[in-house]
Amino acid sequence: MAARRAELFVGFAAAAVGVGSAAIEQAGASGYLAGAIVGGALGVAWRHPRLAWVTAAVAMLAAAPFGSLPAGVGLLATLHAFCAGRGDERWWGLLGLVALVAGLELDALLTHDASGVPALLLPGAAWGGGRALRERELVAAQLAERARELENEREAHAALSVRYERARIASELHDIVAHALSVMVIQASAGQRLAERDPEATAETFDAIAGAARQAEQDIGRLVSLLGDEHAIGPAPDLALVEELVARASGSGLDVSLRLEGQREGWAAPQGEAAYRVVQEGLTNALRYAAGAPVSVLVRGSAEALTVEVANAPAEGELTLAGIGTGSGLQGLRERVGACGGTVEAGPAPDGGWLLRARLPRRVTAAAS
Repeated sequence: MAARRAELFVGFAAAAVGVGSAAIEQAGASGYLAGAIVGGALGVAWRHPRLAWVTAAVAMLAAAPFGSLPAGVGLLATLHAFCAGRGDERWWGLLGLVALVAGLELDALLTHDASGVPALLLPGAAWGGGRALRERELVAAQLAERARELENEREAHAALSVRYERARIASELHDIVAHALSVMVIQASAGQRLAERDPEATAETFDAIAGAARQAEQDIGRLVSLLGDEHAIGPAPDLALVEELVARASGSGLDVSLRLEGQREGWAAPQGEAAYRVVQEGLTNALRYAAGAPVSVLVRGSAEALTVEVANAPAEGELTLAGIGTGSGLQGLRERVGACGGTVEAGPAPDGGWLLRARLPRRVTAAAS
């Protein structure tokens, strides 16, 4: 509503200027009419520049043969040229400038007036100023739109980063807690059965539970440090700790054997940690889904790749921990190994058991990185 009122005010004021100029110069009826129409058209020049300059140009071209146009009309035509450059499309705006100048030049030619050059220069300069302002506003609008796009991208990246960090923390928690928890549950179940029959074996069982709990406590402390400062923690588990991991699993009652072959030195930390996590995931799944079944672990290194295999025989008897898994272990393992450029295979073995195999290349490709 306020914009409409402003347009009406501009239109009436400009029309008054045109009519007043015609009165001062004692122009004829054509001068009064041209002044009123050209001035009144300025009222819509901001929102409808093409309609405004077409109306003004037609009025001037029509009035010029019937008498001299008042000087005020030339001023109003200059304002129309500015609005045509500011508000209309490029070629339409340029056509508007030509039409307005043609009206002024026709009047100068018919009246033998020497003001033809100002009639050309002033509207041209005004049109150029309007065009420059329009280009500046277009650039500002594009920059504002780009800023909004960048802000949206930043928010999307922040959300993606948070999601990634949550997935990484979940993977770390699974790797740390799942194995130790499986050991503790298995040993606690065994301890309940041995409590009255074999006190000595019961003590060994609870020693294994305590050892698993201490290891989990250390690993969780490492994760807490990682969340606070990724540079404040010690080295991650590597290939050298696989033997210790297997020994702890064997001490917990799991029938597990380890075979080491080939080159096991000189592997980068990410490959070593990934191999450690493969063995840990395989032993955890064996405890969970095939308690009591023998498990074999193979670590074979070559000049090209490191192969890690964890195979267990079919489960015998009741599955103490079956169904308590989250299903995220293998998925997280594939992501961890994939980050090293390797692959993970998991599925039934020919003997009815389960086989987990990972292959880690010695050199990580750029795509994997």
